Amino acid sequence: MWGHRRVPLTDRACKQAKAQDKPYKMADAFGLYLYVTPNGYRSWRWKYRFAGKEKRLTFGPYPDVTLAEARDRREEAARQLRSGVDPALEKKRQHAARSLQADATFKKIAEDWIGSQTARWSKRHSALVKASMERDVYPKIGKLPIDAITTPIVLSVLRPIEERGAIETAHRTRQRISEVFARAIGSGLALADPAAIAGRALAPVRKGKFPAVRTVEAARSVLADVEAKPAHPMTKLASRLLALTAVRAGVLRLAEPAEFEGLDGAEPIWRIPAVKMKLVVERKEDAAFEFIVPLSRQAVETIEVAIALSGGAPLIFRSVRHPRRPISDSTLSKAYRDAGYSGIHVPHGWRSTFSTVMNELAGTENRVGDRAIIDLMLAHAQGGVEPTYNRAAYMPRRRELAQEWADLLTATLPHPSALLEGPRRV
Repeated sequence: MWGHRRVPLTDRACKQAKAQDKPYKMADAFGLYLYVTPNGYRSWRWKYRFAGKEKRLTFGPYPDVTLAEARDRREEAARQLRSGVDPALEKKRQHAARSLQADATFKKIAEDWIGSQTARWSKRHSALVKASMERDVYPKIGKLPIDAITTPIVLSVLRPIEERGAIETAHRTRQRISEVFARAIGSGLALADPAAIAGRALAPVRKGKFPAVRTVEAARSVLADVEAKPAHPMTKLASRLLALTAVRAGVLRLAEPAEFEGLDGAEPIWRIPAVKMKLVVERKEDAAFEFIVPLSRQAVETIEVAIALSGGAPLIFRSVRHPRRPISDSTLSKAYRDAGYSGIHVPHGWRSTFSTVMNELAGTENRVGDRAIIDLMLAHAQGGVEPTYNRAAYMPRRRELAQEWADLLTATLPHPSALLEGPRRV
Protein backbone atom coordinates (compact mmCIF):
# COMPACT_ATOMS: atom_id res chain seq x y z
CA MET A 1 0.00 0.00 0.00
CA TRP A 2 1.17 3.53 -0.75
CA GLY A 3 -0.42 4.83 2.51
CA HIS A 4 -1.14 8.52 2.94
CA ARG A 5 2.47 9.81 2.68
CA ARG A 6 2.54 13.27 1.12
CA VAL A 7 6.18 14.21 1.76
CA PRO A 8 9.38 12.61 0.46
CA LEU A 9 11.00 9.84 2.47
CA THR A 10 13.71 10.53 5.01
CA ASP A 11 16.68 8.31 5.75
CA ARG A 12 15.39 7.90 9.31
CA ALA A 13 12.04 6.61 8.04
CA CYS A 14 13.83 4.11 5.83
CA LYS A 15 15.92 2.85 8.75
CA GLN A 16 12.83 2.44 10.92
CA ALA A 17 10.83 0.53 8.31
CA LYS A 18 9.71 -2.74 9.94
CA ALA A 19 8.64 -6.01 8.37
CA GLN A 20 4.91 -6.68 8.26
CA ASP A 21 2.75 -9.66 7.41
CA LYS A 22 2.54 -8.53 3.81
CA PRO A 23 4.98 -6.62 1.60
CA TYR A 24 4.40 -2.89 1.46
CA LYS A 25 5.73 0.24 -0.22
CA MET A 26 7.00 3.52 1.22
CA ALA A 27 6.70 6.20 -1.43
CA ASP A 28 9.29 8.89 -1.97
CA ALA A 29 8.56 11.01 -5.06
CA PHE A 30 8.24 10.75 -8.84
CA GLY A 31 7.47 7.03 -8.67
CA LEU A 32 10.40 6.03 -6.44
CA TYR A 33 9.57 3.87 -3.44
CA LEU A 34 11.10 1.58 -0.85
CA TYR A 35 9.72 -1.94 -1.05
CA VAL A 36 9.69 -3.89 2.26
CA THR A 37 9.13 -7.67 2.31
CA PRO A 38 7.79 -9.78 5.24
CA ASN A 39 11.34 -10.95 6.02
CA GLY A 40 12.52 -7.34 6.37
CA TYR A 41 14.39 -7.07 3.05
CA ARG A 42 14.20 -3.51 1.72
CA SER A 43 14.92 -2.48 -1.87
CA TRP A 44 14.50 0.58 -4.04
CA ARG A 45 12.10 0.42 -6.95
CA TRP A 46 10.84 2.90 -9.49
CA LYS A 47 7.51 2.82 -11.27
CA TYR A 48 7.34 4.35 -14.73
CA ARG A 49 5.55 4.01 -18.04
CA PHE A 50 7.13 3.19 -21.38
CA ALA A 51 5.25 2.81 -24.67
CA GLY A 52 1.98 3.02 -22.75
CA LYS A 53 2.85 0.18 -20.39
CA GLU A 54 3.55 0.39 -16.66
CA LYS A 55 6.98 -0.97 -15.77
CA ARG A 56 9.25 -1.21 -12.74
CA LEU A 57 12.99 -0.89 -12.28
CA THR A 58 14.98 -2.05 -9.24
CA PHE A 59 17.88 0.10 -8.04
CA GLY A 60 19.27 -2.16 -5.32
CA PRO A 61 18.86 -2.97 -1.61
CA TYR A 62 18.70 -0.52 1.23
CA PRO A 63 20.93 0.49 3.03
CA ASP A 64 23.57 -0.59 0.47
CA VAL A 65 21.96 1.93 -1.84
CA THR A 66 21.21 5.02 0.19
CA LEU A 67 18.18 7.25 -0.26
CA ALA A 68 20.31 9.88 -2.00
CA GLU A 69 21.82 7.28 -4.35
CA ALA A 70 18.38 5.87 -5.16
CA ARG A 71 17.19 9.36 -6.13
CA ASP A 72 20.25 9.84 -8.34
CA ARG A 73 19.57 6.54 -10.10
CA ARG A 74 15.92 7.45 -10.54
CA GLU A 75 16.92 10.77 -12.12
CA GLU A 76 19.36 9.04 -14.48
CA ALA A 77 16.67 6.54 -15.48
CA ALA A 78 14.20 9.40 -15.99
CA ARG A 79 16.70 11.08 -18.38
CA GLN A 80 16.93 7.86 -20.38
CA LEU A 81 13.14 7.65 -20.45
CA ARG A 82 12.85 11.22 -21.72
CA SER A 83 15.28 10.39 -24.52
CA GLY A 84 13.14 7.45 -25.63
CA VAL A 85 15.17 4.67 -24.01
CA ASP A 86 13.55 2.04 -21.80
CA PRO A 87 15.65 2.15 -18.58
CA ALA A 88 14.96 -1.49 -17.74
CA LEU A 89 16.21 -2.71 -21.12
CA GLU A 90 19.21 -0.40 -20.91
CA LYS A 91 20.08 -1.85 -17.50
CA LYS A 92 19.95 -5.39 -18.92
CA ARG A 93 22.09 -4.32 -21.88
CA GLN A 94 24.74 -2.77 -19.63
CA HIS A 95 24.77 -5.83 -17.38
CA ALA A 96 25.25 -8.11 -20.39
CA ALA A 97 28.02 -5.86 -21.70
CA ARG A 98 29.81 -5.95 -18.34
CA SER A 99 29.51 -9.74 -18.19
CA LEU A 100 30.84 -10.05 -21.72
CA GLN A 101 33.69 -7.66 -20.95
CA ALA A 102 34.65 -9.64 -17.86
CA ASP A 103 34.99 -12.78 -19.99
CA ALA A 104 36.80 -10.93 -22.79
CA THR A 105 40.35 -11.86 -21.87
CA PHE A 106 43.10 -11.68 -24.47
CA LYS A 107 43.46 -15.47 -24.52
CA LYS A 108 39.73 -16.04 -25.05
CA ILE A 109 39.61 -13.67 -28.03
CA ALA A 110 42.92 -14.97 -29.41
CA GLU A 111 41.58 -18.53 -29.36
CA ASP A 112 38.44 -17.34 -31.16
CA TRP A 113 40.62 -15.64 -33.79
CA ILE A 114 42.80 -18.73 -34.30
CA GLY A 115 39.68 -20.86 -34.62
CA SER A 116 38.31 -18.53 -37.29
CA GLN A 117 41.45 -19.01 -39.40
CA THR A 118 41.54 -22.82 -39.49
CA ALA A 119 39.79 -22.99 -42.86
CA ARG A 120 42.61 -21.15 -44.61
CA TRP A 121 45.58 -22.21 -42.46
CA SER A 122 47.35 -25.53 -42.69
CA LYS A 123 47.28 -27.74 -39.61
CA ARG A 124 50.98 -27.19 -39.12
CA HIS A 125 50.68 -23.40 -39.31
CA SER A 126 47.77 -23.45 -36.85
CA ALA A 127 49.88 -25.51 -34.46
CA LEU A 128 52.82 -23.11 -34.84
CA VAL A 129 50.65 -20.06 -34.11
CA LYS A 130 49.11 -21.74 -31.06
CA ALA A 131 52.53 -22.78 -29.76
CA SER A 132 53.88 -19.25 -30.27
CA MET A 133 50.97 -17.75 -28.34
CA GLU A 134 51.28 -20.28 -25.52
CA ARG A 135 55.03 -19.76 -25.24
CA ASP A 136 55.43 -16.00 -25.65
CA VAL A 137 52.08 -14.25 -25.26
CA TYR A 138 49.56 -15.97 -22.97
CA PRO A 139 51.88 -16.17 -19.92
CA LYS A 140 52.10 -12.36 -19.89
CA ILE A 141 48.73 -11.08 -21.13
CA GLY A 142 46.49 -14.09 -21.64
CA LYS A 143 44.42 -13.46 -18.51
CA LEU A 144 44.16 -9.68 -18.94
CA PRO A 145 40.88 -8.08 -20.09
CA ILE A 146 41.35 -7.09 -23.71
CA ASP A 147 40.50 -3.44 -23.07
CA ALA A 148 43.06 -3.22 -20.23
CA ILE A 149 46.05 -3.93 -22.48
CA THR A 150 48.16 -0.93 -23.44
CA THR A 151 51.08 -0.45 -25.82
CA PRO A 152 53.68 -0.73 -23.00
CA ILE A 153 52.09 -4.03 -21.97
CA VAL A 154 52.30 -5.29 -25.56
CA LEU A 155 55.96 -4.28 -25.64
CA SER A 156 56.55 -6.26 -22.43
CA VAL A 157 55.60 -9.32 -24.50
CA LEU A 158 57.70 -8.41 -27.53
CA ARG A 159 60.93 -7.23 -25.86
CA PRO A 160 62.02 -10.66 -24.56
CA ILE A 161 61.51 -12.12 -28.05
CA GLU A 162 63.54 -9.29 -29.55
CA GLU A 163 66.29 -9.67 -26.94
CA ARG A 164 66.84 -13.32 -27.80
CA GLY A 165 67.62 -12.20 -31.35
CA ALA A 166 64.35 -13.34 -32.96
CA ILE A 167 63.53 -9.96 -34.51
CA GLU A 168 61.34 -11.34 -37.25
CA THR A 169 59.47 -13.49 -34.72
CA ALA A 170 58.87 -10.40 -32.58
CA HIS A 171 57.31 -8.61 -35.55
CA ARG A 172 55.20 -11.65 -36.46
CA THR A 173 53.99 -11.88 -32.87
CA ARG A 174 53.03 -8.20 -32.92
CA GLN A 175 51.06 -8.77 -36.12
CA ARG A 176 49.18 -11.66 -34.50
CA ILE A 177 48.37 -9.56 -31.44
CA SER A 178 47.04 -6.88 -33.78
CA GLU A 179 44.82 -9.45 -35.47
CA VAL A 180 43.38 -10.39 -32.07
CA PHE A 181 42.63 -6.73 -31.34
CA ALA A 182 41.01 -6.32 -34.76
CA ARG A 183 38.63 -9.14 -33.82
CA ALA A 184 37.96 -7.52 -30.43
CA ILE A 185 37.28 -4.13 -32.01
CA GLY A 186 34.90 -5.71 -34.50
CA SER A 187 33.05 -7.38 -31.61
CA GLY A 188 32.78 -4.15 -29.65
CA LEU A 189 35.14 -5.38 -26.92
CA ALA A 190 37.96 -2.91 -27.59
CA LEU A 191 38.23 0.56 -29.04
CA ALA A 192 41.80 0.58 -30.33
CA ASP A 193 44.75 -1.65 -31.21
CA PRO A 194 47.68 -0.93 -28.84
CA ALA A 195 49.88 -3.32 -30.82
CA ALA A 196 49.63 -1.21 -33.97
CA ILE A 197 52.16 1.36 -32.83
CA ALA A 198 54.36 -1.15 -30.99
CA GLY A 199 56.07 -2.24 -34.20
CA ARG A 200 57.81 1.11 -34.45
CA ALA A 201 59.50 0.47 -31.11
CA LEU A 202 61.03 -2.82 -32.29
CA ALA A 203 64.31 -3.26 -34.09
CA PRO A 204 63.71 -3.35 -37.87
CA VAL A 205 63.68 -6.67 -39.67
CA ARG A 206 66.84 -7.11 -41.72
CA LYS A 207 65.92 -6.77 -45.38
CA GLY A 208 67.22 -9.01 -48.12
CA LYS A 209 69.09 -12.25 -47.55
CA PHE A 210 69.85 -13.77 -44.18
CA PRO A 211 73.41 -13.14 -42.96
CA ALA A 212 75.61 -15.91 -44.33
CA VAL A 213 79.25 -16.64 -44.95
CA ARG A 214 80.25 -17.06 -48.59
CA THR A 215 83.23 -19.42 -48.67
CA VAL A 216 83.85 -23.04 -47.72
CA GLU A 217 86.63 -22.01 -45.34
CA ALA A 218 84.34 -19.62 -43.50
CA ALA A 219 81.57 -22.23 -43.44
CA ARG A 220 83.88 -24.76 -41.78
CA SER A 221 84.84 -22.15 -39.19
CA VAL A 222 81.20 -21.45 -38.40
CA LEU A 223 80.46 -25.11 -37.70
CA ALA A 224 83.69 -25.61 -35.75
CA ASP A 225 83.07 -22.55 -33.57
CA VAL A 226 79.42 -23.43 -32.91
CA GLU A 227 80.34 -27.00 -32.01
CA ALA A 228 83.14 -25.85 -29.69
CA LYS A 229 80.76 -23.83 -27.51
CA PRO A 230 78.92 -25.43 -24.57
CA ALA A 231 75.52 -26.60 -25.80
CA HIS A 232 73.32 -29.66 -25.75
CA PRO A 233 74.67 -32.28 -28.22
CA MET A 234 71.31 -32.33 -30.02
CA THR A 235 71.68 -28.61 -30.80
CA LYS A 236 75.10 -29.25 -32.34
CA LEU A 237 73.82 -32.21 -34.35
CA ALA A 238 70.90 -30.13 -35.61
CA SER A 239 73.30 -27.37 -36.64
CA ARG A 240 75.50 -29.78 -38.59
CA LEU A 241 72.59 -31.52 -40.34
CA LEU A 242 71.12 -28.14 -41.26
CA ALA A 243 74.41 -27.14 -42.86
CA LEU A 244 74.77 -30.46 -44.70
CA THR A 245 71.26 -30.54 -46.16
CA ALA A 246 70.53 -26.78 -46.52
CA VAL A 247 66.86 -27.41 -45.70
CA ARG A 248 64.75 -24.80 -43.95
CA ALA A 249 65.20 -24.74 -40.18
CA GLY A 250 61.48 -25.31 -39.59
CA VAL A 251 61.63 -28.55 -41.57
CA LEU A 252 64.64 -29.77 -39.61
CA ARG A 253 63.07 -28.95 -36.23
CA LEU A 254 60.10 -31.20 -37.08
CA ALA A 255 62.14 -34.09 -38.52
CA GLU A 256 60.88 -37.57 -37.61
CA PRO A 257 62.89 -40.82 -37.78
CA ALA A 258 60.44 -42.39 -40.26
CA GLU A 259 61.19 -39.65 -42.82
CA PHE A 260 64.72 -40.99 -43.34
CA GLU A 261 64.91 -43.97 -45.69
CA GLY A 262 67.67 -46.28 -46.82
CA LEU A 263 70.25 -45.01 -44.33
CA ASP A 264 72.18 -48.25 -44.59
CA GLY A 265 71.95 -48.40 -48.39
CA ALA A 266 73.57 -46.74 -51.37
CA GLU A 267 70.86 -44.13 -51.95
CA PRO A 268 69.67 -42.77 -48.59
CA ILE A 269 67.02 -40.04 -48.71
CA TRP A 270 65.03 -37.71 -46.47
CA ARG A 271 61.40 -37.78 -47.59
CA ILE A 272 59.87 -34.51 -46.34
CA PRO A 273 56.03 -34.53 -46.31
CA ALA A 274 54.36 -31.78 -48.32
CA VAL A 275 52.63 -30.50 -45.19
CA LYS A 276 56.03 -29.45 -43.82
CA MET A 277 57.15 -27.65 -46.98
CA LYS A 278 56.74 -23.97 -47.86
CA LEU A 279 53.69 -24.43 -50.06
CA VAL A 280 50.21 -23.02 -50.47
CA VAL A 281 47.65 -24.74 -48.23
CA GLU A 282 46.14 -26.81 -51.04
CA ARG A 283 49.49 -28.36 -51.93
CA LYS A 284 50.43 -29.04 -48.32
CA GLU A 285 47.60 -31.58 -48.28
CA ASP A 286 48.79 -33.24 -51.52
CA ALA A 287 51.32 -36.06 -51.06
CA ALA A 288 52.54 -35.48 -54.62
CA PHE A 289 54.29 -32.35 -53.40
CA GLU A 290 56.50 -34.07 -50.85
CA PHE A 291 60.19 -33.20 -51.22
CA ILE A 292 63.09 -35.64 -51.34
CA VAL A 293 66.56 -34.71 -50.13
CA PRO A 294 69.41 -37.03 -51.23
CA LEU A 295 71.67 -37.61 -48.24
CA SER A 296 75.44 -37.49 -48.22
CA ARG A 297 77.48 -39.98 -46.21
CA GLN A 298 78.15 -37.29 -43.56
CA ALA A 299 74.45 -36.43 -43.33
CA VAL A 300 73.61 -40.10 -42.74
CA GLU A 301 76.21 -40.31 -39.98
CA THR A 302 74.77 -37.20 -38.33
CA ILE A 303 71.20 -38.51 -38.58
CA GLU A 304 72.13 -41.89 -37.10
CA VAL A 305 73.82 -40.27 -34.10
CA ALA A 306 70.88 -37.89 -33.61
CA ILE A 307 68.27 -40.67 -33.80
CA ALA A 308 70.21 -42.74 -31.28
CA LEU A 309 70.47 -39.74 -28.96
CA SER A 310 66.74 -39.05 -29.28
CA GLY A 311 65.96 -42.44 -27.76
CA GLY A 312 63.18 -43.27 -30.21
CA ALA A 313 61.22 -40.06 -29.59
CA PRO A 314 58.66 -39.03 -32.25
CA LEU A 315 60.70 -35.91 -33.01
CA ILE A 316 64.47 -36.27 -33.39
CA PHE A 317 65.35 -32.69 -32.44
CA ARG A 318 63.06 -32.32 -29.46
CA SER A 319 63.10 -29.72 -26.73
CA VAL A 320 64.96 -30.66 -23.55
CA ARG A 321 62.35 -28.97 -21.36
CA HIS A 322 59.33 -30.13 -23.37
CA PRO A 323 60.11 -33.58 -24.86
CA ARG A 324 56.98 -33.63 -27.02
CA ARG A 325 57.83 -30.34 -28.69
CA PRO A 326 60.59 -29.58 -31.20
CA ILE A 327 63.52 -27.39 -30.27
CA SER A 328 62.45 -23.76 -30.48
CA ASP A 329 63.21 -21.54 -33.45
CA SER A 330 65.60 -19.57 -31.26
CA THR A 331 67.71 -22.52 -30.01
CA LEU A 332 69.99 -22.64 -33.04
CA SER A 333 69.99 -18.86 -33.43
CA LYS A 334 71.26 -18.48 -29.87
CA ALA A 335 73.98 -21.08 -30.46
CA TYR A 336 75.25 -19.05 -33.43
CA ARG A 337 75.13 -15.79 -31.47
CA ASP A 338 77.01 -17.40 -28.57
CA ALA A 339 79.69 -18.47 -31.05
CA GLY A 340 80.12 -14.84 -32.16
CA TYR A 341 78.24 -14.93 -35.47
CA SER A 342 75.53 -12.38 -34.77
CA GLY A 343 74.98 -10.45 -38.00
CA ILE A 344 77.51 -12.68 -39.80
CA HIS A 345 75.81 -16.03 -40.17
CA VAL A 346 72.46 -17.40 -39.01
CA PRO A 347 71.07 -20.95 -39.25
CA HIS A 348 68.92 -20.09 -42.26
CA GLY A 349 72.07 -18.71 -43.91
CA TRP A 350 73.24 -22.22 -44.80
CA ARG A 351 70.91 -22.18 -47.78
CA SER A 352 72.62 -19.05 -49.09
CA THR A 353 76.09 -20.42 -48.33
CA PHE A 354 75.34 -23.68 -50.13
CA SER A 355 73.96 -21.78 -53.13
CA THR A 356 76.91 -19.38 -53.28
CA VAL A 357 79.63 -22.02 -52.95
CA MET A 358 78.09 -24.56 -55.29
CA ASN A 359 77.10 -22.00 -57.94
CA GLU A 360 80.61 -20.52 -57.93
CA LEU A 361 82.01 -24.01 -58.30
CA ALA A 362 79.60 -24.65 -61.19
CA GLY A 363 80.75 -21.44 -62.86
CA THR A 364 84.44 -22.17 -62.36
CA GLU A 365 84.14 -25.67 -63.80
CA ASN A 366 81.60 -24.68 -66.46
CA ARG A 367 78.86 -26.96 -65.14
CA VAL A 368 76.10 -25.22 -67.06
CA GLY A 369 73.26 -27.47 -65.93
CA ASP A 370 74.08 -27.36 -62.22
CA ARG A 371 72.54 -23.96 -61.48
CA ALA A 372 68.95 -25.12 -62.02
CA ILE A 373 69.64 -28.30 -60.07
CA ILE A 374 71.06 -26.32 -57.15
CA ASP A 375 67.86 -24.25 -57.10
CA LEU A 376 65.83 -27.45 -57.19
CA MET A 377 67.83 -28.80 -54.22
CA LEU A 378 66.78 -25.70 -52.27
CA ALA A 379 63.11 -26.27 -53.24
CA HIS A 380 63.07 -22.93 -55.06
CA ALA A 381 60.42 -22.07 -57.65
CA GLN A 382 61.61 -22.72 -61.17
CA GLY A 383 61.24 -20.21 -63.99
CA GLY A 384 59.08 -17.78 -62.00
CA VAL A 385 56.28 -20.32 -61.47
CA GLU A 386 55.06 -22.10 -58.37
CA PRO A 387 57.30 -24.99 -57.30
CA THR A 388 56.45 -28.41 -58.67
CA TYR A 389 58.40 -31.03 -56.79
CA ASN A 390 59.35 -33.99 -58.96
CA ARG A 391 60.52 -36.63 -56.51
CA ALA A 392 63.02 -38.18 -58.91
CA ALA A 393 64.08 -35.14 -60.96
CA TYR A 394 67.87 -35.06 -61.50
CA MET A 395 68.32 -37.28 -58.45
CA PRO A 396 71.69 -38.78 -59.50
CA ARG A 397 73.21 -35.32 -60.02
CA ARG A 398 71.57 -33.94 -56.88
CA ARG A 399 73.14 -36.78 -54.91
CA GLU A 400 76.56 -36.04 -56.39
CA LEU A 401 76.28 -32.35 -55.51
CA ALA A 402 75.10 -33.15 -51.98
CA GLN A 403 78.12 -35.38 -51.45
CA GLU A 404 80.51 -32.84 -52.96
CA TRP A 405 79.15 -30.13 -50.64
CA ALA A 406 79.44 -32.41 -47.60
CA ASP A 407 83.04 -33.35 -48.46
CA LEU A 408 83.99 -29.68 -48.79
CA LEU A 409 82.15 -28.62 -45.62
CA THR A 410 83.34 -31.34 -43.23
CA ALA A 411 86.91 -31.82 -44.47
CA THR A 412 88.34 -30.63 -41.14
CA LEU A 413 85.44 -31.61 -38.85
CA PRO A 414 85.29 -34.69 -36.62
CA HIS A 415 82.74 -37.49 -36.90
CA PRO A 416 79.36 -36.38 -35.50
CA SER A 417 79.69 -38.86 -32.63
CA ALA A 418 82.40 -36.57 -31.25
CA LEU A 419 79.70 -33.96 -30.63
CA LEU A 420 78.35 -36.16 -27.85
CA GLU A 421 81.61 -35.74 -25.95
CA GLY A 422 82.16 -32.00 -26.38
CA PRO A 423 81.33 -29.22 -23.89
CA ARG A 424 77.69 -29.32 -22.88
CA ARG A 425 75.07 -26.90 -21.71
CA VAL A 426 71.74 -28.59 -21.01
